[in-house]
Amino acid sequence: MARLPTAVSAGFLLLCACARTVPPPAPPPELPAQVMARIQDWEDRRSLGGGELVRLATAAPDTAVRVRALRALARIQDVATLEAVVAGLTAQDKSVRDEAAFAAGELALSWEPLPEDARTALTGALVRAEATEADGWVRITLLESLGKLATPGAVEVLTARLSPASGPWSEAAATALGVAARKAGAAAAANVPMEAIRALVKPRERTEVNLAGAYLLATSKRPDSVEALRSCLANGHPDVMALCAKGLGDVGSVGTGPDTTGLAMVLAEGTPRVEAEAARALAKLAVKCQEGPPCDPLLALERLAFRAKRVAEGKAEQGHALLAVAQQGLPVRGRPVLQLLRTALAAADRGAATEEAHADLAWLDCRFAAAMDRQQGSLEQVLQCGYGRVPEARRLALGLHEVAQFKGASTATAKPGEASPAVPGAAFAVPYLNHTSPVVRGAALDALSERPVPEAMAPVRALIGGGDAVVAGLAAATAGKLKDAEALPALQALAERVPKEPDLAEAVAGALVALQGRAAEPRLREWLTHPHANVRRVAAESLTSLTGAPVRSLRVELPADTYRPPAAPPGTTLTLRTRKGDITVLLDADAPLTGGNLVALAKQGYFRGVTFHRVVPDFVAQGGDPRGDGEGGPGHSIRCEMTRRPYARGTVGMALSGRDTGGSQFFFTHSPQPHLDGRYTAFGEVVGGMDVVDALLEGTVIDDVLVGTRAP
Repeated sequence: MARLPTAVSAGFLLLCACARTVPPPAPPPELPAQVMARIQDWEDRRSLGGGELVRLATAAPDTAVRVRALRALARIQDVATLEAVVAGLTAQDKSVRDEAAFAAGELALSWEPLPEDARTALTGALVRAEATEADGWVRITLLESLGKLATPGAVEVLTARLSPASGPWSEAAATALGVAARKAGAAAAANVPMEAIRALVKPRERTEVNLAGAYLLATSKRPDSVEALRSCLANGHPDVMALCAKGLGDVGSVGTGPDTTGLAMVLAEGTPRVEAEAARALAKLAVKCQEGPPCDPLLALERLAFRAKRVAEGKAEQGHALLAVAQQGLPVRGRPVLQLLRTALAAADRGAATEEAHADLAWLDCRFAAAMDRQQGSLEQVLQCGYGRVPEARRLALGLHEVAQFKGASTATAKPGEASPAVPGAAFAVPYLNHTSPVVRGAALDALSERPVPEAMAPVRALIGGGDAVVAGLAAATAGKLKDAEALPALQALAERVPKEPDLAEAVAGALVALQGRAAEPRLREWLTHPHANVRRVAAESLTSLTGAPVRSLRVELPADTYRPPAAPPGTTLTLRTRKGDITVLLDADAPLTGGNLVALAKQGYFRGVTFHRVVPDFVAQGGDPRGDGEGGPGHSIRCEMTRRPYARGTVGMALSGRDTGGSQFFFTHSPQPHLDGRYTAFGEVVGGMDVVDALLEGTVIDDVLVGTRAP
């Protein structure tokens, strides 16, 4: 091999050595937009970017970047980021402190509950921050997060901020205490001085304070709140009146009369969602009626009969009070009232003005039929309800779901020396396990899960291996309730499907624990590292129950090719075409994944012919499920994108069955719902057609969803 002369070689080596000592040029600094894009990517993939996301949340020189990083931490909800969130509470910039306070609340709402030491640390940090915070808006966010945390220390601070009623924090504190009561139970607000709450509901110029006080009254469910509830029932503000009616339904009485009289007056208030709450409250009070004397709440509910004619005239919103009664149900003593209202519906149907009115009356009839079947614990009335307009599968499914809730005593004769069972089994549901409709099979499984019978074992076992994942999961859960050991092979085969069908996890895990006990532990521990967050949550909760020791899942980063539809441009609208009119929704740019997902589905025609399958008056109207039973979706899920938008009247949110399980189901809120804030992705607001939202009833069909743009 030829070699260079020695002198030349030495010079060449020296030149190379010098070249290696020259540092490479520094990369150009990232533009803020590039950093934001990286944060968005980490958020979508539930990644901490190898620690870079936490560094940006705690030390990014650009305030906007630090705020965006904290928002990502809020959506990722990893307890390991607690220190970074807490550090933000003492930042110099108020926008950083505000976002850190929001992120703290999101940690408190984690679908997988925080460990006790983390709850204690977060409580202390929020309490200290609230005590020293000078900015009013940040302080309100801190109070909101204390309500989401709902620890005794948090409740103590919120209680102190209730007074005076005209003070700057009373409104936020009262609402936060109501949220705490919704989360931790009414006992969380048991020691709040009633005098402080009463002061909040006294008429004043700012009705927002009255609304917050009424919300606290309604959620605390305290017997000593009756007088305050009675007084605020005449407030005049629809949302205040609705909350006070709701509260009276829970803690009011029938013996003294004022509660029934006040609620009966509200039935004619003129705002459908308020009247619906009054009707629901009267239905609750009817359960308290003693045998013998006339039941005043039932007498008041008879007056709803005229509303059937209003629905027939095309005023569908008048059906909300009727729907509320049917959903709440009445005691057996109230059966004549249910029959009276059904008779009124049938009479109104003969003169209905439109096909849509006919459909509304038919669905309401089936709701009342199901309520009657629930009273007796078996199917009868739903078999012939709906005037031939409600499909058989929908009728049967509705009836089976309602009858599953039957709590009456058995009418069977017990053998000598044996006690009669308190609740008879749902043997009548067994034949429906072979129905052609998966919706009916699922509803039959629901009934049998609540009221198991041995003869259901074999047919339930057969459904575990079926192709419909929803039915298979429900069958697995029912087999667990039946303690059917012979179902274990089919259950283990179904468990193999969980990696690709994560929606099966909850039902399968419950059945594995019931049938295998500690032997299920190895499989559940495998699920702790599953890519889907909800599978990991289910595994952790099941293992905690199984072992008696706290178990937490690990955070798992999603792959780069995880489904991410293009973000909807700012100003994008979705217009839902229904036969009751159009509803226009303006999407939030702050939830690009959620908005983009629905836009993509709408462009595919996904929502054509889909119904609003769930309408709860004065709460939500929910649609977007092609199955029509609340169990369906598009075959993929998207990550949650919690925003700062509160659930006010007309807010649009994503329905979930666990963390990061959004798909195609969405809901509209009829009234403020603070307990939903930060729990379900709020991704837009109704900007046109709120009267149509108010008129939605179960069974209302979405003809199409059109994508548009709102002019600036």
